[in-house]
Amino acid sequence: MEFMNPRYEHGAPGKTGVLLVNLGTPEAPTKTALKSYLRSFLSDPRVVEFKGPRWLWLLILNAVILNIRPKKSAEAYAGIWDELGENTGSPLLHISQLQHQALQHVLDDGYVVELAMRYGEPSIDTGLDRLQQQGARSVIILPLYPQYSATTSASIFDAVSKVYQQRRWLPDIRFISHYHDHDLYIVALAKSVVEHQQHHGKQFLLMSFHGIPQRYLHNGDPYHCECHKTGRLLAERLGLRDDEYRVSFQSIFGREPWLQPYTDATLKSLPEKGIKAVQVICPGFAADCLETLEEIAVENRDYFMAAGGESFSYIPALNDRKEHIHLLSELIKQHSRGLDKTETGFQKDTAKRHKQHPFNRDN
Repeated sequence: MEFMNPRYEHGAPGKTGVLLVNLGTPEAPTKTALKSYLRSFLSDPRVVEFKGPRWLWLLILNAVILNIRPKKSAEAYAGIWDELGENTGSPLLHISQLQHQALQHVLDDGYVVELAMRYGEPSIDTGLDRLQQQGARSVIILPLYPQYSATTSASIFDAVSKVYQQRRWLPDIRFISHYHDHDLYIVALAKSVVEHQQHHGKQFLLMSFHGIPQRYLHNGDPYHCECHKTGRLLAERLGLRDDEYRVSFQSIFGREPWLQPYTDATLKSLPEKGIKAVQVICPGFAADCLETLEEIAVENRDYFMAAGGESFSYIPALNDRKEHIHLLSELIKQHSRGLDKTETGFQKDTAKRHKQHPFNRDN
């Protein structure tokens, strides 16, 4: 095997690279695009920890799920495509690009920022390659998942590791695995709630996080605990009593039990308990996407209203709010402490000898 380092230049000035990584999105709201996207997503062993042999899951995925689910998912994506403006396409990708641009703007020249998606484009391989081309001698990987889970953050770690298995030169790497209880994150969430309530009034607050199978929790995944800590800290910041908010879990897939209470069941039950006005926030999503704009703001709203609810509103994700960008920039600065972004004497000497070598002299 030949280990590659594309366009590497000895002695090039060093910078700290930042790779922002989110889940990903299909290229278009079509059955074909969704089939390709879902195949990549659901074939990840971190996402689906199948209890049987791997070949059996892949058989079920390709023979059954990918012949049924893509059409339904494509219809859901079509409902939110270009929702943020004409020709904006996927909301997740569009917002992630805005986050990328804003973060590069607030960081100094010693940093270079690239965007990647775990599934789809731009790929993690492409993002790391672009950082190297811009002189990144150290790399900070920032998964845009506040709460750690093996299904998300660890999957990104796997993908980064796979890329570097094929590279000759490895940078200093730092991996931000979570920030669920970071004060600036809680402050940003709280401010988004307060601003929303200034326009809509104060109502019961439902904090909906993406779910995972209960089995993952019992096997040691800390995600459930981190979601509840985020919920508790946000409630404390907002001064909420226990009866003024609740934590729930959405996006259930398959037949086995997932983390509970379920968001849809919770919303269906609230009106009969006298709670007919509700506001929903999804603290685990760094950018609005299908799970927030369609599943929460449309599908689950309908469940609540059909059950007797009278007022429902969704509080947008932090997206490219300035408080969110400030949080991300501070995370990066904190994790870059001790990383040398300058060219070392050894690098200068190596570059000088490299240029003086007979094989490298200009003819």
